[in-house]
Amino acid sequence: MSALKIKKGSTSHSAYNLRPTFSDVEERHTLAVLVENEPGVLARVIGLFSGRGYNIESLTVAEVDHTGHLSRITIVTAGTPQVIEQIKAQLGRIVSVHEVHDLTVEGPSVERELAMFKVAGQGDKRVEALRLADIFRANVVDSTLESFIFEITGAPDKIDAFADLMHPLGLVEVARTGVAALPRGD
Repeated sequence: MSALKIKKGSTSHSAYNLRPTFSDVEERHTLAVLVENEPGVLARVIGLFSGRGYNIESLTVAEVDHTGHLSRITIVTAGTPQVIEQIKAQLGRIVSVHEVHDLTVEGPSVERELAMFKVAGQGDKRVEALRLADIFRANVVDSTLESFIFEITGAPDKIDAFADLMHPLGLVEVARTGVAALPRGD
């Protein structure tokens, strides 16, 4: 009989198995991609996502360096850690891509979004919509006798919360810009 006993149900781990273990839990990540500002780059980035069945929750694009002809694509996506790593690696292989940053894992970042809400209502609902807009620091950018258009800026959770409160008050239409994000600090 051996002097070594292994408890029932215990697992043995080898020091040679150095591959990182990934969970099956989906996580939301914000990716900042610096690209050449040239025709077809956005199509190649989007094609990478659609061709592999990855979802894009939010997408914003704008030129950030006029002299260097560089644009910044901010993508919010979700997936398992393994899928996120695959996305970053595949983005990095696109010729026109200069940098790929995962703002979710690189440290604290600031995310903001702009949204406009058209809310139609009369009487108490109209007054309540104005009161809630004031609490959320939303601006009235258009007003008629039947409706308001509110403009609100903030984190995506704030935008979602405002939308939830406006639904019973007569929310008619929503337009959102998508997330813009920058890392904090240096």
